[in-house]
Amino acid sequence: MNSTLTGALVGAVLAFAALIFGFWGFLLVSLLMAIGALTGRVMSGQLDFRALASAFTGRRTSS
Repeated sequence: MNSTLTGALVGAVLAFAALIFGFWGFLLVSLLMAIGALTGRVMSGQLDFRALASAFTGRRTSS
């Protein structure tokens, strides 16, 4: 799936959540989508969570 189609799909889901569930439902759906995306990246090996945590805590630089 290309990025344009993915962006349109995410926008449609968020718009639907905002219309049906209101503002707080929109925020909850957004948060759960972000958690799902991060989990998917970690599971596929595209994101190293330990290196990311180390960079945020200052133990290691990102470069």
